Amino acid sequence: MRGDHMNSLKFFLKDNKTKRENVKFAPTKSLCGESGEPVEWIIRPLTSRETEDIREECMRYAPGSKRPELNLKKFLAKRMAASVVEPDLYNAALQDSYGVKTPEELIFAMIDDPKEYYAFAAFIEEMSGGCNFREKVDEAKN
Repeated sequence: MRGDHMNSLKFFLKDNKTKRENVKFAPTKSLCGESGEPVEWIIRPLTSRETEDIREECMRYAPGSKRPELNLKKFLAKRMAASVVEPDLYNAALQDSYGVKTPEELIFAMIDDPKEYYAFAAFIEEMSGGCNFREKVDEAKN
């Protein structure tokens, strides 16, 4: 029995793990290239560790509550910012052009259409294998 188990171990080794690739996505129709088409951004899937670190950073205690709750607005913004490879959301000239100082504020400024913003948030959730975004939005509303 143990011999069979040892043979299957090779399938769990890191060399056999499929790498999740970056993708291109145009989150807003308001930023277009020379062709007039919306500019595609390069987006990377977040790891489980990165997602948990962001979630932990976004926990807060509501006044009078002893249980922490997720600050969904902050969580979504930080996950989006962490997923964007290009454009460089940390670029000072880009931040200055929108009058903001953080990558999260920059995403709000660059994707200022709420429908596009939440569609981008849903895309990030889907890409990183996160929870159902629509359920989280409904949960936050209640």
